[in-house]
Amino acid sequence: RRDAHPMAIMVGTVGALSAFYHDSTDISDPHQRMVASLRMIAKMPTLGAWSFRHAQGKPFVYPDNDLSYTANFLSMLFKMSESKYEADERLVRALDTLFILHADHEQNCSTNAVRSVGSSQVDPYSAVAAGIGALVVGEPAVSILESVHID
Repeated sequence: RRDAHPMAIMVGTVGALSAFYHDSTDISDPHQRMVASLRMIAKMPTLGAWSFRHAQGKPFVYPDNDLSYTANFLSMLFKMSESKYEADERLVRALDTLFILHADHEQNCSTNAVRSVGSSQVDPYSAVAAGIGALVVGEPAVSILESVHID
């Protein structure tokens, strides 16, 4: 559905990776854990951008291997009819910084969800899907914070 929230789409697509990549769900095997981790890191920009574009009714933009990780993500989000997307380097650096900051954000709701679900020995894709699901609740919290007026 076009009116589905992009984060809800992300929950479904990341969770579906456990069915698509069922060969790397044995968490007792260090190699399979590494493969699953690398796959998620590599696929997350595509899944995120496609979820965003789907919700907007726009066509998907495929990854461009000539671009950096972040510039590629921006291309998949915002490319329209141009033959080659050129990201603003200031935006690429800013988003790179945000990715690094968010990678090291310690204990929060989504991290706790991944750890809790992961402790049941579930595959990494399902655990991360649970963490993404925990992020969907953030939107109502933002509107509550915006409604607070400080005099």
